[in-house]
Amino acid sequence: MSIRTIITASLIVMFSAFAGIGSAVADRLKDMTSIAGVRSNQLVGYGLVVGLSGTGDGNSGLTLQSLQSMVSQFGLVTDASNLSGKNAAAVMVTADLPAFTKPGQRIDITVSTIGAAKSLRGGTLLMTPLLGADGETYAVAQGNMVVGGLGVTGNDGSSVIVNIPTVGRIPRGASVEKMVESPFQSSNNLILNLHQGDFSTAIRVSDAINDIFGPDVSVALDASSIKVRAPVDPKQKVSFVSLLENVEVDPARPSAKVIVNSRTGTIVIGGDVRVTPAVVTHGSLTVKVTEDMDVTATGTTTTNANGTVTTPGDAVQTADTEIEIEEETAKAFVFDTGVDLADIVDSINAVGASAADLVAILEALREAGSLRAEIIVI
Repeated sequence: MSIRTIITASLIVMFSAFAGIGSAVADRLKDMTSIAGVRSNQLVGYGLVVGLSGTGDGNSGLTLQSLQSMVSQFGLVTDASNLSGKNAAAVMVTADLPAFTKPGQRIDITVSTIGAAKSLRGGTLLMTPLLGADGETYAVAQGNMVVGGLGVTGNDGSSVIVNIPTVGRIPRGASVEKMVESPFQSSNNLILNLHQGDFSTAIRVSDAINDIFGPDVSVALDASSIKVRAPVDPKQKVSFVSLLENVEVDPARPSAKVIVNSRTGTIVIGGDVRVTPAVVTHGSLTVKVTEDMDVTATGTTTTNANGTVTTPGDAVQTADTEIEIEEETAKAFVFDTGVDLADIVDSINAVGASAADLVAILEALREAGSLRAEIIVI
């Protein structure tokens, strides 16, 4: 059976299959996977922004050298000491070159200062080549920037900064000059890479494709990749991928994980986390130590013909330490067999545990072998 026949027959199967999937929990392959080789490429370039209102780099050596080099390209000879960078800024320009972008198309760019410039508002980026990882020029950027930030400085040194005025964007600010070759058209097979690798999901994706397009069209290579046999004709390949990316698959349940963000205290517990029978005791002990110094005056008393005379001496300092101990009543709760996520959350919330306490409880359960999940700290 030819690929053309498979695609034609698949249309009827897919439309009838999709009609009954509306109420099911399933994801499209375009949301679950990416096609190997079909990706964007990062571009970067060094350029100059001019036309600033006194918020540039000033007398920065890099900026003055760049200005001197720029004007020399127009046949002008000048010394860097005769130039001023008050209204200019040295910047780095970055962009993403989407897959299949052709020469002549335009892409968005981001411009960021690398010197002492305080704001890029009102500036114009001069012609800047954007290079790929191979050092080749793939696009050329130029244009007026859109800056969302604002910075104001007073004569007394006070300043107000709203958002980030040292970063700007130029929508469609770069023209593509060179296309990045893609193996999409030349390859006889497509490799689908799962966004989240899982052996069970890879098998389900392969089975779903074979059910619609016929047996042996796809095979799971590993936990992240599925190889799909595709037509060689470019016209058929595009049609094939348009059908393929709309195939719906019910992903396998993910592995049980507990994610802990150590910086924000955020804790996310996966729905498949389970706990075997265990007893947890939660309480807190507060020790308060107060340090103080008692000062005692001293003196020497002598008696003579004129009477009793007291001579003051050096004061004596004596340490006075107070220790207070407050201990809350420990609260215990039991995890029975088959405890799920809702029970874990309810039990821990009932004792008023903080985020740090929750992490300690989960780590203790894992060390005891009762927590059926992996704890990941990010």
